[in-house]
Parts: sequence; structure tokens; C-alpha cells
Amino acid sequence: MAEFENIEPGKERRQSGNRELEIEDVCTFYGEAQALKNVFLSVNTNEVVSILGSNGAGKTTLLRTITGLLTPGHGKIIFRGESIEGMAPNEIIRKGIVSVPEGRELFGPMSVLDNLLLGAYSLNRRERRNIMPSRLNMVFDIFPILKERRKQRTETLSGGQQQMVAVGRALMAKPKLLALDEPSLGLSPLLITEMMNLLKRICREWEVSILLVEQNARAALKIANYVYVLERGEIFLEGSSNEIMADSKIQSAYLGG
Repeated sequence: MAEFENIEPGKERRQSGNRELEIEDVCTFYGEAQALKNVFLSVNTNEVVSILGSNGAGKTTLLRTITGLLTPGHGKIIFRGESIEGMAPNEIIRKGIVSVPEGRELFGPMSVLDNLLLGAYSLNRRERRNIMPSRLNMVFDIFPILKERRKQRTETLSGGQQQMVAVGRALMAKPKLLALDEPSLGLSPLLITEMMNLLKRICREWEVSILLVEQNARAALKIANYVYVLERGEIFLEGSSNEIMADSKIQSAYLGG
């Protein structure tokens, strides 16, 4: 892995916009070991932001901190103008941040339909009654194969189809921001391209902001509006996808250049 020069996060470089999520000087610890160091990051409304980094860089820790599975030892996490650090994961889901974890964490013996419907558990009864049928139809429009296989046990699906179920389940929760951890893991190159295009479509048509953690830098850069590179728990580089893709350090470390 190429060594990046440590830089002060370029808060002035980040284009202004309607901020959906702002992370300010966040530090997260596992016991006494510091996993995130003074992280600044933002996601604007209706954009795809990718977080790149090698194994152990802190990408999953960052997502777990944002979604409430870990509590930061320092710093602020502001979602739609409200501080959410320290909130329980179920509260954060109700605020509108929904995650698709690495490994999917589906209920294999249950049907595709039942897995999807579980995604709406965070909504109140009235919301479930009012939006569930239309929401389900929207998911089937994005992933038509799931409609065909809605009665099939999820564990019998291919890896790509299971990833569709995981994303569809998250969409059933009516997210304003969708946080995905390595959605390309285990997929063929063709399916990776299809999944990334679908995420871009979800962002555009559903007006859902996307925070995408990916090791597949080439795939992530193709759909991202803005990119952060995380190494050893710190933001080392940030910029538009075109800027990051043109950086010689990124080409060497992530793109095989």
C-alpha cells in the first residue's frame, strides 16, 4: 500500500450544499486503542459519497459510529441539523440513517418478502399501513428479480440477489441516508457494475443520499460525487471523484496504476 502524506481535512474544499450529514472531529476507541482520529466528513443531500481505504483503515468503524453501534469518544455527528452521537441504533434508524452491513445479515430460512418487510419495523403502525404497499412496489421496480422470487427462501438466492434483498430491506425503512459497507463483496464484476448503477439510481430517483464504504475503488469512484480516503483511522485525502481518480497516489494504491 502506498503511503499518503497526512493532510488537514480540506473543509474549505468541500463544495457547499444542503448538508445531510456532518461529522466533526470524531474520535472512536476500542478500549484504549484509538480507531478513528479527528475525522471530518460531510454528505450533501442527494449525493453519493464514497469512503475508500485498505483493510483495517477504520471504514467499518466509521459506519458503526455513525449508525450508533459505537459511541465516539470525542466529536459531533450531526444529521439534518440534529446531534445524534450517543443515540441508540434504533433511534438513528428512525431519524433516517439506515445501514446495509457487510455480510448482509439476512434471515436465510425466511422468504424474500418476509426479509423485506422486516425492514419496515422501525416505522410506526400508521406509516407501515400507509406506505408499505407502495414502498414494496418501489423496491420491486428497482429489483424486479425479487418480485419473481418473493416467496423463495433467501438462503437459496445467489450472492447478488441476496445483496439486493439487503438493500431492499434497508429501503423499506424509508431512509434519508443509506450507509453501505462493502456491497460489492463476493459479487462478480458484472454484478458489481449492476449494483453500483442501481445505487446511483436509488440516489437520483428516491432522493436518498448514499454513504458507500468500498474496497473496490474503481467501482466506487465511477458513481461517487465526493470521496474520502481513510488510512489508519484518519482522513488522508478528499476531493471529487475526478480529482481522486487523477491522483497518482490513488492510482498506485487502489487502481493498479
